[in-house]
Amino acid sequence: MYISEETETIINDRKEMNTFLLKKFIKDYENVKEPKVRENYGKLAGVVGIISNTLLCAMKILVGIVSGSIAIIADGINNLADASSSIITLIGFKLASLPEDEEHPYGHARIEYLTGLVVSVLIIIVGIQLLQTSVEKILNPSIMNYSISTIIVLILAIIIKIWQASFNVSLGKRINSVALLATGADSRNDVISTTVVLLSVIIGQLTSLAVDGYIGCLVALFIIWSGISLVKETISPLLGEAPDPELVQTIADLSSEYPGVLGIHDLVVHNYGPGKIFASIHIEVDAKGDLMESHDLIDNIEKEISEKLKIYLVAHMDPINTHDPLLEKVATIVTREIEKIEGIDSYHDLRAVIGPSHTNIIFDVVQTPGIKINQKEITACMEKALAEIQDNLRVVITFDVAYTSIPDKSQKAAHDNN
Repeated sequence: MYISEETETIINDRKEMNTFLLKKFIKDYENVKEPKVRENYGKLAGVVGIISNTLLCAMKILVGIVSGSIAIIADGINNLADASSSIITLIGFKLASLPEDEEHPYGHARIEYLTGLVVSVLIIIVGIQLLQTSVEKILNPSIMNYSISTIIVLILAIIIKIWQASFNVSLGKRINSVALLATGADSRNDVISTTVVLLSVIIGQLTSLAVDGYIGCLVALFIIWSGISLVKETISPLLGEAPDPELVQTIADLSSEYPGVLGIHDLVVHNYGPGKIFASIHIEVDAKGDLMESHDLIDNIEKEISEKLKIYLVAHMDPINTHDPLLEKVATIVTREIEKIEGIDSYHDLRAVIGPSHTNIIFDVVQTPGIKINQKEITACMEKALAEIQDNLRVVITFDVAYTSIPDKSQKAAHDNN
């Protein structure tokens, strides 16, 4: 896509302005994993939002009163709500940084998600109030008195809001903040709403059409729709959304890189808010290896990955038998049958318990949501397939849920080591 020199210059100027503010007001601003640095990002965004939105509110309400335009006044009130949202963001980041206590052993970081939710609800409330006022304006239209100063103020407001949106989204991406991304989306919506108001002013100047109330309704409906969308986005982490696939992949890759690790499974990630991520993983090692060396390996994996990714990782050691001829044959058949079944993500913890009359083949199967085939059918399918080896094999399967999707290297590694 072609980008003009003027557009590229504007983009670069915005980036330079954002970087200047970060360098000026946030010490060690590039170390975004540190809780204190992250808190300072939120504080800076809050202060900038309060100052700029208060200024815009005063400008628009003054122009709206002089011109008699309900759309401009409503747009100014929307900026007042934005200033209130910035105050909430400021308080939210401060509370989210509070340390753990007896009632909240995992800290208070989820308050940041609540902050984003409150901002989203405020957007909806402002939209509803604007819609009511605009409908009244349609029922009781009045002559508008616009001037060149009205247009200048609205254009200036659009420029400021474009920068606000860029600033908040930039900070939100840097620290992966739902609250700041919601604030940035709100600023983007303000750009659209103010542009629509400007359009109504121009139409009012060029024609005698009373479009002020109708434009106000369009702006209000857009604000309400935006608020509902933001509620859905900000409430998702509170309900327990799926973990970041990139984080899951990184944990899996780093764990698998250590010499002596034969495979990994049962990786579960819990998010208690930004900077408060807890994960657990099962790591397979050779059952005939040195127990103390394997334990030391697991400890090193926990410590090094936790420090590198700024998470809290707990690793469980799973010893597996890599020198059993029976299990080698079983692994080949189970792998083949698993690949045929849609809805099975992987399997792990394959072992055999030999008895006087039969042998139990025991393993775990990870099934994905929405799987069509039931568990009894899977077990029967496996027993029928394993009868190729010997007819006294019985299958015992534990069915797990795929909380995360990671590469299943465990059984392949075990098979390759036989």
